[in-house]
Amino acid sequence: MDEVEFLRGRVYGADHEDAGPRPERAYAQLVGGPLDGLLLDVTERTEEELREVALITEIGRYGPGGHALYARREGDGGRLDWLGDAPGVP
Repeated sequence: MDEVEFLRGRVYGADHEDAGPRPERAYAQLVGGPLDGLLLDVTERTEEELREVALITEIGRYGPGGHALYARREGDGGRLDWLGDAPGVP
């Protein structure tokens, strides 16, 4: 199993021991980019907060401390599309 396959269906930022989705939470799927296939917990996030999100990742273009940028897909609130990667703040 490669790293990409391992990450699919797991929740971004969750504990590795218990990274599956929980029934009482709402999720959006991350599509494309380094976090493709992960789920983002959107339960307590507003529509405004989901217009664009920057998620810390070590596997993006900028390595440790870099960010993967995602935005809510037009007409499909259950998916966030990858916009690109951004460096971390020095």
